[in-house]
Amino acid sequence: MVKLNKIYTRTGDDGSTGLVDGSRLSKADLRVQAYGDVDETNSVIGLARLNLTNQMVDQMLARIQNDLFDLGADLATPLPKQGEADSEYALRMVPEQIKRLEDELDQLNSDLAPLTSFVLPGGHPPAAFLHQARTVCRRAERVCVAMSADQNVNPQAIQYLNRLSDFLFVAARWCNDQGEADVKWVPGANR
Repeated sequence: MVKLNKIYTRTGDDGSTGLVDGSRLSKADLRVQAYGDVDETNSVIGLARLNLTNQMVDQMLARIQNDLFDLGADLATPLPKQGEADSEYALRMVPEQIKRLEDELDQLNSDLAPLTSFVLPGGHPPAAFLHQARTVCRRAERVCVAMSADQNVNPQAIQYLNRLSDFLFVAARWCNDQGEADVKWVPGANR
């Protein structure tokens, strides 16, 4: 359980930060960038929720925001080395979280007409914020993939981010009057 009595500790004044397992690393490390991008994704989803009127989508996004804290905890807890046990404090993403996301994505997508053009970010405010969240989520995914070249990363963490960006795209379209208010890309329109 998290308990924060004091927000500043001064331990990061040297440019380092502590991980769940007690180890410290540079705030510029890919691991810190990854969970920072996850946190930013969560913040933008919060902005989208402030503009939502649909309770069903709001509840989906509320579950996702909680999942993103799980994901941040996963990324902030290095995986054990081969043959070692995982930390008792480790909170790992699990396939059930990805499955729920896929089910909710399919539920929203069933209300949408197939795409006939690429969609520009925009439309109604919640859709615009969801498009922004999608781009930040893709950045988090790219950083996790880069990190996985040198460090062990929970594969479900990367899968969740990949699926989440798809969900955010579909949710943005759904919030644009089930795609009717999507802003379509017109190739070469300004030549």
